[in-house]
Amino acid sequence: MLEIVQIPVLRDNYLYLAHDPSTGQTAAIDPAVTQPALNALSSRGWTLTHILNTHHHFDHVGANLELKAQTGCTIVGPAADAARIPGIDVAVEDGASVSLGASAATVYFVPGHTRGHIAYHFPDSRALFCGDTVFSIGCGRLFEGTPAQMWSSISRLRQLPDDTRVFCAHEYTASNVRFAQSIEPDHAALAARAAEVTALRAAGTPTVPSTIAMEKAANPFFRADDPALQRAVGMLGADPAAVFGEVRGRKDSF
Repeated sequence: MLEIVQIPVLRDNYLYLAHDPSTGQTAAIDPAVTQPALNALSSRGWTLTHILNTHHHFDHVGANLELKAQTGCTIVGPAADAARIPGIDVAVEDGASVSLGASAATVYFVPGHTRGHIAYHFPDSRALFCGDTVFSIGCGRLFEGTPAQMWSSISRLRQLPDDTRVFCAHEYTASNVRFAQSIEPDHAALAARAAEVTALRAAGTPTVPSTIAMEKAANPFFRADDPALQRAVGMLGADPAAVFGEVRGRKDSF
């Protein structure tokens, strides 16, 4: 099983290190900045062998070239966006397998936030690195994709095992909860998550990773086909992609 280290960077980003103890191979997932990654590697005696990028935004690839120059690591990223991934060595598509020592991730093509976004699922470690496709109680803005694309992407990810840990790339949960409760103030699972998030943030503790089960229960963007959510936005029986688009539009102006 991978050892996973979560590193807060910039204002609200998370950079992750995933380390395979049997081989020593280590990946940085979506490294925005160089020094925090190098410091965390050095303190553990780890050597960076890979970078796994989910999409091209600067706060996910900003350290690619510096880390590659200093470590010689291999950069893996989405084939659909290879031209926008600095230093990319290996371009991967949906269904590809990415090895990290004794562990292997399945690549999911999950467009919506960007046109080429991918996610990495390491089943043996119960770990999903989803970039900005899914946040706890939220999802990414649709900068380059459509509601139908994003709903399709989320629908695929929610089929992963319930105990899959969702390592998203931003600490947005508190604001996401406030929005979700503006739509469903009486939703019990959401209220429970809200109380948990309040306690975690008061203690200075991250609210991620969450789990697929948690998101299925409380995240409105996972529930566009749920009659309760549809009723809450006045769209009972509507196409889930349209419901998703309505909820995303409300979030954009919240």
